[in-house]
Order: sequence, then C-alpha cells, then structure tokens
Amino acid sequence: MSRTPGYSLDEIDWKILEHIQDNARIPFAELGRRVRLSTPAVAERVRRLEDAGVIVGYRAQIDPGKVGFPVQAFIRVNVVGEKLSKFVELISRCPEVLECHRVTGSESFVIRVAVENINHLEYAIDSLMPYVATTTSMILSSPLTWAPVKPRVKDPKSVSGRRQE
Repeated sequence: MSRTPGYSLDEIDWKILEHIQDNARIPFAELGRRVRLSTPAVAERVRRLEDAGVIVGYRAQIDPGKVGFPVQAFIRVNVVGEKLSKFVELISRCPEVLECHRVTGSESFVIRVAVENINHLEYAIDSLMPYVATTTSMILSSPLTWAPVKPRVKDPKSVSGRRQE
C-alpha cells in the first residue's frame, strides 16, 4: 500500500494504473477482467482515481519525427526576477516546446523542444533570448522516452523484484 497526499492506493488501484498506463483506451470490461472486478466497480475506481487527481489525463503519444519535427533538443534556461512570469507565459505559447520543468541548480528551467531542422532550432532559441540565457543540448537518441509510474519497491537494493548482490 502506498500513499499519495489525501488518497490511499491499494494493490487493485496500482493494477488499474498499470493497465491504464499501458493502454489508456482499454475498455472497462477488459480492465475489470484483468484486475478481477466487475465493470461498474472498475469504472468507479477509475472515476475515484480521476477525482483524487491521481489520473490527470489521457493523451496520445506522438512521434515528433513522424510528423515533421525530427530534431529535438533540451534547452536549459536561466531566468531571474520579474522575467520568470514573462518566460512562463512565452513558452506556453511556443509550439516548439514539448515539456518545461522548473529545476534546481544553476538553471531555472529545462525545456524540451521539437523542430524541423537546425534553422528552426536557432529560431526557437532566439525567440527565448530577450528574457533568458540558454544552454542547448541536441538529443541524439532517446532509449527511454516515457515510463509508467509504479509503486515504490520495498527493498531499494532490488530491481524488478530481484536482489542485487
């Protein structure tokens, strides 16, 4: 059993989350079969997970390269003072930005962008320049682009249930 603020997840909740993260379009009837609950019971569990803010949305994962944006990069951004809110407003309107994270350390934010080519990347970086200082790293490959949230492993020395010696 794990805890999220204000919501307690049991083993069945974790199984539901595992299946939904694997396939968000799984029908409730099939999900119920997999977790051994009736269709109405699993639908109610999912609704409660949504209401509690555990499940925050459902979306399709798109390969940027397949839709004309094969170049990706991380841009580390240093923003200070009153420019913080202007920067957040700017990137929320920037179609090249796929992710933005407020971070600790010498930078304020790390953003991931997807662009058509190097000229497009230069344009995206230049559009940030009036507000910030940037450092850019090109993404060469992405061995892991997404991973499901899983319950905490009780023994931190084990990986996938096997104990490392």
